[in-house]
Amino acid sequence: MNGTTFDALTATRTLRDAGLDERQAEAVAGVVRHAVGADRDTLATKTDIADLRADLATLRADVYRALWIQGAGLVAVMAAFKFFG
Repeated sequence: MNGTTFDALTATRTLRDAGLDERQAEAVAGVVRHAVGADRDTLATKTDIADLRADLATLRADVYRALWIQGAGLVAVMAAFKFFG
């Protein structure tokens, strides 16, 4: 997946140059790196979306098939009542 990467070393150096001590800079960079990775893990890929569309098409076909079967069954029951009822 295309996306931006997070350079923790550069972030740590930037934070240290801004006045944070090494430990604080590493902690902040670690939190940001975790947050960026967590967001990336929850994003859907083009493949995920294509798979969902295929599943939706299959589900739609199954629903239409079930409706046709129920409709045919209803017609059969109505015909049976007309002829035998």
